[in-house]
Amino acid sequence: MSPPASSAPNASTAARYSGRRRWYVAFILALASISANVDRQILNLLVRPIERDFGITDTQMSYLGGLAFALFYTALGPPIAWLADRASRRNILAAGTALWSLFTTLSATAKTYARLFGMRIGVGVGEATLGAPGVSLLADYFPREQLGRAMSIYSMGVFFGSGLGYVFGAWVVGRVDVAGVWHLPLLGEVRPWQAAFAAVGLPGFLIAALFLTVREPPRTAARRDAAPGDIWRYIATNRWTYITHSVGFGMFAMVNYAIAFWIPTLFARTYGWPESRTGRVMGILTMTVGVFGVVVGGWVTDRIGRRGRIDAPWLVGIAGAVGMLVSATLFPLAPTPAVALVILGIVNFFAAFPWGAASAAAAEMAPPNLRAQGAALYFFVISLLSGTLGPTAVALFTDHVFGRDGVRYSLATMTGLAMAIAVALFSAGLGSYRRTVEQRLAWVLASERARAE
Repeated sequence: MSPPASSAPNASTAARYSGRRRWYVAFILALASISANVDRQILNLLVRPIERDFGITDTQMSYLGGLAFALFYTALGPPIAWLADRASRRNILAAGTALWSLFTTLSATAKTYARLFGMRIGVGVGEATLGAPGVSLLADYFPREQLGRAMSIYSMGVFFGSGLGYVFGAWVVGRVDVAGVWHLPLLGEVRPWQAAFAAVGLPGFLIAALFLTVREPPRTAARRDAAPGDIWRYIATNRWTYITHSVGFGMFAMVNYAIAFWIPTLFARTYGWPESRTGRVMGILTMTVGVFGVVVGGWVTDRIGRRGRIDAPWLVGIAGAVGMLVSATLFPLAPTPAVALVILGIVNFFAAFPWGAASAAAAEMAPPNLRAQGAALYFFVISLLSGTLGPTAVALFTDHVFGRDGVRYSLATMTGLAMAIAVALFSAGLGSYRRTVEQRLAWVLASERARAE
C-alpha cells in the first residue's frame, strides 16, 4: 500500500517549480556526469601508452583508475554531503565541477607516474561533490512519481559519458599511441596521449558556469538544522536497509567499473583487437543500449510506483542484478569476438538498468534534512568497492592466478562472485526497505518533538 501523500517530503518543495525548470536541472546534472565519465573512460583506453611510457604493471595502472581516484572521492563524500544538507548544493556542484576539470586538464602535464597519480587524486576530490548533492537537489525539484525518471536522466550521464569517452578515446588513441612529445599552448611539452586529458578537461569549466544558473531550493529551518547525531541514529535504526542497498549496489558498481576498465585490454589480448576498434564499438553500445537501459529502468520504476508499490526502486534493482549476473559472467568467456559483442549488448542494458532506481531509493530512504548525508553513505560504499576493488581485483587475478593472457577468466570470476552477492543482498533487504520508507515520516515527527522538548 502506498503511504499518504504527506509522507513524500519532497512534494511541497517540488511543487514550486515548473516542469521545464525541473528538467533543466536534471539536464545540467547529466552534463556534469557526462564530463566526469568521459574522463574516466579516456584513462581506460590509454593503458598501453601509459604502461609503456612510465614502465608500470597492470596492477599499478589499475591504481590510477581505482585507488588514486576512489580514495579521496570516497573519503570526502560524507563531509561534502554534511555541507550539502546545510549550504548551497548549487555552489558545491559548481565548485566541484571546476576542480575536477582543472585536475583533468593538468593531467596533461604529468611527467611521472607519481605526478599523474596525484592528479587523479585531485580529480577524485572534485568529483566527490557530484553524487550526494546532486541526488539531494533532484529530490527537492521532483515529486516522488517522477523521481525515478529524473534520477535516470542524471544517471544517463554515466553511460552517455562513458560511451562518448570510448568513442572519443578510440579516435584519440589511434593518433596518440606513439612515443615522442607534442607542444601545446600553456601546457608546454606533453606526451601525445596526455593531450587527451586536456581535450576532455576543458569543457568542464563551461558546465561549472551553467550550475550557477540553477536555483537552490529554499529549505526550512527544520530541514537545515538537523542535530549532529541524527544521521547516525537514523542509519542505525534502518541499518539493514542501508547495508543491503549500499553493499548490493556497491557490488554491482564494482562489476561495471571492472568491465569498463578492462574491456579494451581483454579484446586486445584475447581477440587481437586494437584498443581503438574496441573503443568505438563499446562507445556506440554504451551510448545507445546503455542509455536506453537506464531510461527504461527509470520509466519502469515510476510505472510500478504509480501502482502503489513503494518498493519499486528495489524491485528494479533486483531485476537488473539478475540480468547482470547471467550476461556479465558469460561475456568474457565468449569463444569469438562476434559472440562477445552480442552478449556485451545485453550486458550494457542491464549494467545501466537499475541506476536511476538506485538513486531514487537512496533519496526515498532518508528524511529531507538528512538526504544528502544518507545518499553519501551509498556513494561512499559503491565508490569504495568499485574504485578500489573493481579494476584491481581483476588485475590481481591476472597477475597472480591466470596470467597476462587470462584477463577474460579474471573478469568472469570477479563478475560472477560479485553479482551473486548483489542478488542475495537485494533479496534479503526488500522487506527492510519497505519498512524504512513507511516509517520515515514517523521518524521525522519524533525527531522534531524530541528537539522541541
